[in-house]
Amino acid sequence: MFQTYDIAQTYQANYDRGPVFPGPAPAVPATPLKSFLGLPVSSRLGIAAGLLLNGKWIRGYAERGFDLLTYKTVRSSHRPCYDLPNWVFVEPGASPEDPVTVIGRPPDDPRRISSAVCFGMPSMAPSVWRADIAETRRALKPGQLLIVSVVATPGDGSTPQSVAADFRQCAEWAAEAGAHVVEANFSCPNVCSSEGSIYTDPDYSRVVARTIREGIGDMPLLIKMGYLPGADALTSFLRAVEGAAQGVTLVNGITRPVLHADGRPAFGKTFRAAGVLGRTIHQPSVDQVRLAASILRKHDLPLTLAAVGGVSCMEDIADFFDAGAEAVLMGSSPMYLPDLAVQAKAAHPEW
Repeated sequence: MFQTYDIAQTYQANYDRGPVFPGPAPAVPATPLKSFLGLPVSSRLGIAAGLLLNGKWIRGYAERGFDLLTYKTVRSSHRPCYDLPNWVFVEPGASPEDPVTVIGRPPDDPRRISSAVCFGMPSMAPSVWRADIAETRRALKPGQLLIVSVVATPGDGSTPQSVAADFRQCAEWAAEAGAHVVEANFSCPNVCSSEGSIYTDPDYSRVVARTIREGIGDMPLLIKMGYLPGADALTSFLRAVEGAAQGVTLVNGITRPVLHADGRPAFGKTFRAAGVLGRTIHQPSVDQVRLAASILRKHDLPLTLAAVGGVSCMEDIADFFDAGAEAVLMGSSPMYLPDLAVQAKAAHPEW
């Protein structure tokens, strides 16, 4: 199976090289303009923060018809990636809560692929990513949006207010560099500090979201969140960010133990559990989006939902739109299905 990201190579090697595609970009079908977050788009299909490491990656996938392109999460200072491995293919357990097991090669059917990742939200220095974002914005076509994902970097003695100020600085830089939309990442299963679990604390989420809003003016703001079991927790989070954010991106992977067949943690003892992607999280992600949509209707909350989780075919995309999402983002599947947007546009120009 062809992969545009070489999981055997380091993050830096993939960053420097850019994506490698199996052939030239296919013709992208013309589609009528739609609206996402009040902005005109050629489709409401895109790629979530993760695979698009820099402008090389974004331009490559933009040429293949993805229109909502999320620049991988950046910080206010340089942060190296964790050591290899960062990305492994896995086989789900018997039940959704069971550990997933590392396998040597993925299934032949890409619709059955699940994987797990542990990068640690690496980031180039702001001087690097700000210049790259400016260049990338100029390369996009009308109807394509550059979404820039940002995160704070807590230190010793950090408070919600200091974390919020760091988020605001990153968001301001992203806006100044040319982002159409800022996405604040409140969720990462693979860091040991507080920025990875902000979404679990509604008060913390409210402070950070409002501080970012003060810094970016009228620019659309998405908040990326992880999986929250139960309506009460999800309702509290959505009510906390409403009024500061225009939308929510969900679900940012689902945390599971990731083990070798002999029980060894795939990513080392520190990260026995990590973010799982692909087929095994699709239905839980659809259920979470459906629940979020029902909460928004019940409480009349004016938030847009951008869905992500295990999308690898037309039926998966339709699942999310039917559940109430206004945009569908792919996470891992564009690595091995780089022409999925072209196929979706041909079959469903209304998307």
